[in-house]
Amino acid sequence: MSTGNERATSENSPAKAEVIFPSEVSTKLSVFDRFATYISARTSQAWFFVVVVVLWAPSFFLLGTIDTWQLIINTVTTIVTFLLVALLQNTQKRSDDAVQHKLNAVADGLADLMKQLSKEHPELDKDLKELRMAVGLEDHESAS
Repeated sequence: MSTGNERATSENSPAKAEVIFPSEVSTKLSVFDRFATYISARTSQAWFFVVVVVLWAPSFFLLGTIDTWQLIINTVTTIVTFLLVALLQNTQKRSDDAVQHKLNAVADGLADLMKQLSKEHPELDKDLKELRMAVGLEDHESAS
């Protein structure tokens, strides 16, 4: 079975991109990533929408004219929307990357198991090759 320290590369990609396994992923997050995680956790709750509406609705009375109110509300809404989209996309990408790293590790473990079992069941060789091609794992020496 693999120890998780081996790195697999894609057979099909010209640059042979490395697959990073979960044990190799850094747990340190940048300031932006921590900020994005915090904002994502807060804005994905129902109370956030209620607070926005409660602040937005009476803001008309604080600003004298309808034109000023519309300009400020539209500007703030646009800025907040772009900021939230960027933050939520950042959080989603990190989540997708984490899931992909875990799937790569599972596929690597399955490939190692299939390699071990292929000695007794030669029909697994074809399935092993298909798995390696589909996932992009390279052949490497197993730790066992």
